[in-house]
Amino acid sequence: MEPQAWIYQQDKPTAGRKLLLLEEAELIFALPLIYRLINPEAVASKPDWFCDAELQTVSYTELVTQLNELVRLRKKTQRLDNELNNVNKILNQYFTDLGWRMVRKELSQIKKRQKKSHIEVSRDIIQRLKRYMETQKLDSFDQAIDNLLSEHDADISQSHLQHPDDLDDNMSVDDMLDE
Repeated sequence: MEPQAWIYQQDKPTAGRKLLLLEEAELIFALPLIYRLINPEAVASKPDWFCDAELQTVSYTELVTQLNELVRLRKKTQRLDNELNNVNKILNQYFTDLGWRMVRKELSQIKKRQKKSHIEVSRDIIQRLKRYMETQKLDSFDQAIDNLLSEHDADISQSHLQHPDDLDDNMSVDDMLDE
């Protein structure tokens, strides 16, 4: 399904990215955020994010009902095109342009956090990694660690090819790497 574009209530911006409404792939991250933001207390704390009550053509209960239906169908792994279109239309009427821009910004941050992991490493290991990066002409810690792991995998495979009698008949390469 093609991403739906946000329909601006104010003047359309002349520069920057166009705002998009929700896509099916984002729902796992977006739904908890949307539920949290549409809570009446959150609406009261950020009034400029939401359309004035008299300008809203949808109510809070209608939005929650549609969101709940979307969640129900998503759990049943059914097609969501119609329900997602309905929810997106309601969200477009519920949030202001600024509010939706802030939702997209928060959603982007959530998705970034989901992709990253933080591992604590001692300073001496960091120094060793930096020296390795310099000698191998690598730009990031990710590249250095990936390179080291690839070398390790190749060494393990090579050593087992040289000593096949050490292999357990039922052991795979993945099992060897886990040891």
